[in-house]
Amino acid sequence: MKTLAQVRFITFLTTLCLAMGLSLEVHAAKRIVFGGGPAGGTFQVVANAVQVFEDIKKDKSIRVKAQSSAGSVENLRKVNANRMQMGVVYSGHVYLGREGKLKNDKKKYKNVMAVSYLYGAPAQLIVRKGSGIKSTKDLVGKKVGVGNAGSGAFANCELFFSHMGVWDKIERNAMGYNDAANAFGNKQLDAFWLFTGFPSGAVIMAAQTNDIDLIDLGKDARDSGFLKKYPYFSKLAVPANTYKGVDHETPSFQDSALWVASDKVPADVVYNMLKAIYSDKGLKHMVGQKKTFKEMSVKTGPKGVVTPFHPGAIKFWKEKGVM
Repeated sequence: MKTLAQVRFITFLTTLCLAMGLSLEVHAAKRIVFGGGPAGGTFQVVANAVQVFEDIKKDKSIRVKAQSSAGSVENLRKVNANRMQMGVVYSGHVYLGREGKLKNDKKKYKNVMAVSYLYGAPAQLIVRKGSGIKSTKDLVGKKVGVGNAGSGAFANCELFFSHMGVWDKIERNAMGYNDAANAFGNKQLDAFWLFTGFPSGAVIMAAQTNDIDLIDLGKDARDSGFLKKYPYFSKLAVPANTYKGVDHETPSFQDSALWVASDKVPADVVYNMLKAIYSDKGLKHMVGQKKTFKEMSVKTGPKGVVTPFHPGAIKFWKEKGVM
């Protein structure tokens, strides 16, 4: 039988442990899973870059974990469900998802909020020089890498190729960029599609083993009325000499890659992460990870966004005078 002194001591220890537990819970770092993409793609570079940035790592209130994924559409779904707290998603998919207009998916993804514009991601279609493939329509009967299933690349490839009337007339190979580059190098593919910032490491790899060329997707998109039907895409061109042996400018079209967050993420977390990444030090760090991120700036932060911003982002961009 316990004495009164023992009971009081046990009560004291229990109270102390509960108090310490509460304190630890209050000060525990919030885990932020940041959805990237497949190996060889720019989405994953974004996620990794945010995770390793010194000022993000020093913030004891958060713990950022970069997580690979199939890409844009998977990130949209997981951020909406708060299985990822942040991620990279194409502006078009945020818009279509919010409206319930994704292909074969009528669910409305309304919990995904814009944080910032990152960069323009252009469509790129890689072929071998001398292959006779001069336009998208020449792919009929060919073996084509179309991106990972569930990725933005795959979704946009299906959208564009269906519009062009070739989606059901090619031998489709759903695979990531690096896998596609390897298959292309081994002559297992006639062409492969990317929807990512340039220069792409996968295309650089492909150009080391083959004489490559890029297809003028801009002409195909313009002549077919694709850009009028899907106005969230915009024109751009891949500059000459971006890739070995491609000495001409190649017109194409792009979507905007956005940093997004779940509406469950506290406003101060989004605000503080933006403050870190969009500082001079943060932007220099991002460009050091990939030249594609030279598009990132305070001035362009709200660019290309046609869906609602996260409250933390609204506060940040309004303070910067660009919203």
